[in-house]
Amino acid sequence: MQESMQLQQLSSRYPPVKPHTMDGIAVRWPVLIYCRGGLGNYGGVNTAWLEQFVHKGYIVFAPSYRGNEGGEGRDEYGGRDVEDVHAAYRLVQEWPFADPKRISIMGFSRGAINAVQTATTYNEGPTQVHKLVLWSGVADVERTYHERTDLRRTLKRVLGGSPRSAPEAYLARSPLSKAHKLHCPVLIMHGTSDTQVNYSHGTRMYHWLKRRGANVTFHAYGGQDHRFQERMHEAAVNNMFDWLAAP
Repeated sequence: MQESMQLQQLSSRYPPVKPHTMDGIAVRWPVLIYCRGGLGNYGGVNTAWLEQFVHKGYIVFAPSYRGNEGGEGRDEYGGRDVEDVHAAYRLVQEWPFADPKRISIMGFSRGAINAVQTATTYNEGPTQVHKLVLWSGVADVERTYHERTDLRRTLKRVLGGSPRSAPEAYLARSPLSKAHKLHCPVLIMHGTSDTQVNYSHGTRMYHWLKRRGANVTFHAYGGQDHRFQERMHEAAVNNMFDWLAAP
């Protein structure tokens, strides 16, 4: 069910986009929808990443989930806020300068929850997601509850209880529970020393998909934490876009 919600305009300094043509044919650009990590005011869209990504020749759209940046509603950590990413996906499909066959999604950290739910919703026919990237992504929300003692109070408040008292809320948000519905190629990127989303989230997701014959690739970054060191981050971005551009 689609919802009506007031959005907060963050900037209007950019001029309207004019279609580009090549030999009289309108140029359509690939798109990357970037699903941010964090919850509420913790985390957020990394604007430096946006600048890096657009220099790769992509249109980059980064939804700010409801309840953030002055928007209405409440961020539910992969609850109804998933519709914000769905709406972004539907929107970019209609842009005359975007290539609807090359709309990919990247989920960073908690953003993997929203990214996987979108990729499993738009998973067939002409609206299918092109490719999916999970960078330092959460795979199992219940495991996150047990690993991140600093997040337990927040998760209980947002999800309506602990995994014992509200198991359905944790299961519904866990990418592993939706992985069987993924039809697009998947790239998993994870640092082996991640202190916020344990490396095992990435390996579990990879092995689950691999056992079921999915088109999945894993990039492990030795010694890297949740956010990579600058030089390794640059290498990871290059590797990600090489993978996105490959046939």
